[in-house]
Amino acid sequence: MNYSAILLLSWGLAMDALAVAIGVSIKLRNTTPRQVFRLSFHFGLFQAMMPVLGWASGQYAAAVVTRFDHWVAFGLLSFIGGKAIREALSEKEAEERIINDPTRGMSLVSLSLATSMDAFAIGLSFGMLSVNVWQAIVVIGIVTGILTMLGMLFGSFLGRRFGAIMEVVGGLILIAIGLKILFDHLLK
Repeated sequence: MNYSAILLLSWGLAMDALAVAIGVSIKLRNTTPRQVFRLSFHFGLFQAMMPVLGWASGQYAAAVVTRFDHWVAFGLLSFIGGKAIREALSEKEAEERIINDPTRGMSLVSLSLATSMDAFAIGLSFGMLSVNVWQAIVVIGIVTGILTMLGMLFGSFLGRRFGAIMEVVGGLILIAIGLKILFDHLLK
């Protein structure tokens, strides 16, 4: 696999992270540089490490993981999206948004895991395709981190500009991504 193919693969893998970053930052409205860094770093790290886990675990783990990975991603994204919609409709104050910051704690880990499940399956194919795994994961991590950062900046702008309506849209985006992942796997 040549460098341009790895770059295209990285771009494709990062699309879920980009969409989730937009949804998360719509909820936050005024993102801080620390929030942008945390989400970008973790999404890039998880997206880079999952192919390594896939590559290292081989075919046995693939059979086990692919039976439920789509359900895990769907559940996590739907839960966080539903929570964002509920909070938007309850008209909570800005201070409560900081307390429920999805760029911290288990929400951050859940989102990072949910957006990187497909990267595990990609890692399984690396061994068969003679891919330089280490080069690929660096590119995947960097591309995901950059697109996540750009998504957060764009989502924050939308959240500030359009308020609670965009928070509901952001929650719906997270649920839609979860549904897409679920249906992609179920319809194979």
